[in-house]
Amino acid sequence: MYRLYKDSATNQVCAINETVNNVEYSIPIAPANTDYQNFKKQINADEAQLEDADGNLMTAEQAKAYVATLP
Repeated sequence: MYRLYKDSATNQVCAINETVNNVEYSIPIAPANTDYQNFKKQINADEAQLEDADGNLMTAEQAKAYVATLP
């Protein structure tokens, strides 16, 4: 499960959080980062789910549309 993370100062999405075995990891939005590449790949292959920054689960179509806007 992935969740968008917003910077509290700017209110802009600045990272993606991934929860694995009840531990949350932060993935920077950086095209060279392999975890970031894997996140995009999993979302586009319907292998993972994405929540918005408020904790609302996105549909697969919404998640793919969001990922398409990322670098």
